[in-house]
Amino acid sequence: MRTETIHQVNGVEICAQSFGDPKDPAVLLIMGAMCSMVYWDTAFCERLAETGRYVIRFDNRDVGRSTVYAPGTKNYSVADMANDAVGVLDAYQIEKAHLVGMSLGGMIAQVIAVYYPERVKSMTLIASGLYGSDKNHRNLPPMDESVLAYHAKGASLDWTDEKAVADYLVAGSAILCGPAHVFEEERVYAQVTEEIKRAKNLLSMFNHAQLVGDDAFEGRQSEIKAPTLVIHGTHDTILPFPHAEALAAEIPAATLLTLEGTGHEMHSDDWETIISGIYRHTSSAE
Repeated sequence: MRTETIHQVNGVEICAQSFGDPKDPAVLLIMGAMCSMVYWDTAFCERLAETGRYVIRFDNRDVGRSTVYAPGTKNYSVADMANDAVGVLDAYQIEKAHLVGMSLGGMIAQVIAVYYPERVKSMTLIASGLYGSDKNHRNLPPMDESVLAYHAKGASLDWTDEKAVADYLVAGSAILCGPAHVFEEERVYAQVTEEIKRAKNLLSMFNHAQLVGDDAFEGRQSEIKAPTLVIHGTHDTILPFPHAEALAAEIPAATLLTLEGTGHEMHSDDWETIISGIYRHTSSAE
């Protein structure tokens, strides 16, 4: 494992970290909304690197040690975040990479695949959905009301109380755990503790909630040439499973790997399936 490094990218500072041999095919891990790179567990990154991949994870804007803005501000778009990710590849002098995106990270990957096809060897989209217009003309199911109700409690939380914040974030992760798994409270608590410790301004993560769709990108998934693997849990309450089916249908020649009983999560019970899927998918794209 290498140390974290700060890179001047696309007019901002982006914190990144790499695992494995730089001579191996590169895999860029792109995390979802309101989560820094620590939610790509170190052990997961190391195991993926052991398959012969050069693995890079990084903090998106407004989380971790990357550039953050005052909470409640709106300073950038999903396209800007895609440009940040490409800038990370530039910083590591990587011409082409395999993209692995979780949730919003998968939408960022789609934007890269359309606007920078020459930089993408393959895509793996985990617990993600179609990026485009905010108009739900496909009648895809919305986020579960229980998730929205839980996070409404955040408005009354004392965000200066680190223990209360940690408990709140851990419980928020618990409600995303699917019925096939036992919630990994100890592992998630360690992630949340590291998240709080690393954050320049933890509340800045909520700026991601102001990101919106892009009408100009609507339907452009049909242009994606990169081989695509969609990995999704059947009990995802953030982006329910029909979102995965829509992704696999609209991206040419995409394949769908279903995680039975999994929620909106990267549970360690699924790591072997996910890592094996990424290895096979990226190997065929090589």
